[in-house]
Amino acid sequence: MKSSIINSIKSLPPLPKTVIDMQRVCNDPNSSINDLVKTVEHDPMIVANLLKAANSPLYSFRREISNVAQAVSLFGMSMTRSIGLGNSVRKLLNVDMEPYGISSDRFAEISSIQAALMHAWYTKIDRAKADKLFLAAFLQETGKIIIASDVIQEDLATNFKSDIEIAIDIAKVERSYVDETTATVTAAIFTHWNFDREFVEMIEFSDMPQQAPEEVKEFANALNIIKTIVPINNPFGEHGIAFGLKKAETAGYDVAKLQGAIDSVLEKIRVK
Repeated sequence: MKSSIINSIKSLPPLPKTVIDMQRVCNDPNSSINDLVKTVEHDPMIVANLLKAANSPLYSFRREISNVAQAVSLFGMSMTRSIGLGNSVRKLLNVDMEPYGISSDRFAEISSIQAALMHAWYTKIDRAKADKLFLAAFLQETGKIIIASDVIQEDLATNFKSDIEIAIDIAKVERSYVDETTATVTAAIFTHWNFDREFVEMIEFSDMPQQAPEEVKEFANALNIIKTIVPINNPFGEHGIAFGLKKAETAGYDVAKLQGAIDSVLEKIRVK
């Protein structure tokens, strides 16, 4: 890994206390929804992001959500942690996504769409796995923030942006500029923050699921399929959907379930 990227990761500040407390509560089998509400409600930024997500068409709650307790109850502990953590990480890393041709807000939106698609799909397969994959899908593009920063520092942003705009394989473009991909950089970030090995590996191998350890191969495959369908340079493009469905079929998934999830998320986005 490039020394500049390694140094950027090493210099990352620690996660905010609220995020660490959320992790602790969610990992404690004796904790309750109320414990998580008490943890979250003291952080105005996480509260604002959680309420924004709860009132987004992506999740289609049938009434306006106006307080933390409502949001946490509807999302559940795992999804609440994912949304709070994802938005805190992007804030912490001071997002500038210009090399990828998108704004920081659009980057956050696409991450949310990837997570929503994963949730809509995997809740039809295995709810416990869906909870793990929602967090990974929400955070799997985090490494792009570090890559974008490195490309800007090397004064390569214009060329990089042109290549990303037309890329079918974004990871290939990233590798040609920084010798790494979003998957490997994201994995390094969350290793730095002491996330568990399973979470790190499912993201690390998401560009090459066939090489993943057996215990995370399914997760890596699922993440690869989601970012194929919702790449940041052309979310839900015709080619991406077709290719993602083909990958799902090859991996042994029921393609109808994935197509149904795609249709559901697209409908929510269109009525936005």
